[in-house]
Amino acid sequence: MAEAILNRKGQPVFAAYSAGSHPTGFIRPEALRQLRLAHLATEGLRSKSWEESAAPSAPQMHFVFTVCDSAEKETCPIWPGQPMTAHWGIPDPAAVTGSPEVVEHAYQDAFMILDRRIGLFLCLPLASLDALVIKREVDRIGQQ
Repeated sequence: MAEAILNRKGQPVFAAYSAGSHPTGFIRPEALRQLRLAHLATEGLRSKSWEESAAPSAPQMHFVFTVCDSAEKETCPIWPGQPMTAHWGIPDPAAVTGSPEVVEHAYQDAFMILDRRIGLFLCLPLASLDALVIKREVDRIGQQ
């Protein structure tokens, strides 16, 4: 969901790529529903490993945000170009069990948190801040 949000709100400055440590091979329909409800493009989205983003042939990244709560405890790949990293953990909506309404609510919550954090990130005056201040601010966004 973050890839679609940032690609919409961050254009033309940012191009976002999303990947996971344990991709399932498909995008959950509940995630696609949230994107469609927000009128965000879903074409071209796919489940992929973060190893793809760490490959030498991957696009150069300036920022890498991990969003799954469990990712903070995992060993991340070495990202080419040493992009700035931050953990923006959110509860994994795919791990939620229960009625369809409960699962849908988990995806709504995840979408709203990601949308808010990405909006805060895009408000940062990146061109006028030094790297240490940017790092502090992107870490702070992940705590909100």
